Amino acid sequence: MMGYELMLPSITLSNVTASVMVVTAPDEQVITIFRAIVIGIVQGLTEFLPISSTAHVKVVPVVLGWGDPGVAFTAVIQLGSVAAILWYFWDDLSSVTMKFLKAGIAQQFSSPDFRLGLGILLGTLPIVVIGLYLKLFVPGYEDSVVRTTAAIAITSIVMAILLAIAELIGRRKRDFTNLGLSDGILVGIAQAFALVPGSSRSGSTLTAGLFIGLERETAARFSFLLGMPAILISGLVSIRGVVGEGSSVALLPLLAGLAAAVVSSYAAIAWLIEFLKKHSTWVFVWYRLAFGAVLLIAIATNTIKNI
Repeated sequence: MMGYELMLPSITLSNVTASVMVVTAPDEQVITIFRAIVIGIVQGLTEFLPISSTAHVKVVPVVLGWGDPGVAFTAVIQLGSVAAILWYFWDDLSSVTMKFLKAGIAQQFSSPDFRLGLGILLGTLPIVVIGLYLKLFVPGYEDSVVRTTAAIAITSIVMAILLAIAELIGRRKRDFTNLGLSDGILVGIAQAFALVPGSSRSGSTLTAGLFIGLERETAARFSFLLGMPAILISGLVSIRGVVGEGSSVALLPLLAGLAAAVVSSYAAIAWLIEFLKKHSTWVFVWYRLAFGAVLLIAIATNTIKNI
């Protein structure tokens, strides 16, 4: 009888409190409110800088000994970045949307306003279609070799080289008023490479923008606007897996991570726009090269695990 009683779970106030204060990630690592805030800050700062938020959100917690927070948790706190885009670019978004709708209603399908809006919509399709395909038909993709730390390091180095080439040969003569349908499609195709961890959605789109002759600031602004639908869809799709029935995710850490992501994302957007008005992207090239090299060295010396 005594043995039976010892097997019964005890329910105390401390247990209840603990269940509210933590999140259990897929690898059984615990995410406290503090850890969620740190991850949210990392997510926000790196989502819009061309250095890969996916890489940093995975690597930073691993280096700190917290484990991989998981794809679903990461995708949901990315919604904070969507809120930051709406906050910062509300005038641009409302202007593009209204001009697109008015041109469509007036059947002015060849107008620059309609072609820009259509370009953003079509530019969202590649990453959405490929992302859904991977989720539905490649169920092991999230845990595959492309998400390992070594793969992230190599991808970071490759994308640094591409950004360097774009910086060297890009003409940088076209501003926001010269954007059109083909720009949305081309940059949208580049955005799909963000499905490979370490490539960076903002990095791949900024690189593509420079390749097609956009000014640095214009390439960044277009990258942010084009990325909003993709980030939003990714976050919404992942919500059910994080907070749905049977999930071990607690609400407070999730909200804390979202709030941190909103504030840090807004700061990153504002800083990058001003930075690119006067500076090149070389600082990000060197950072990505160093980031990838340090990771590879750390893995080779068993300082961190290749997970």
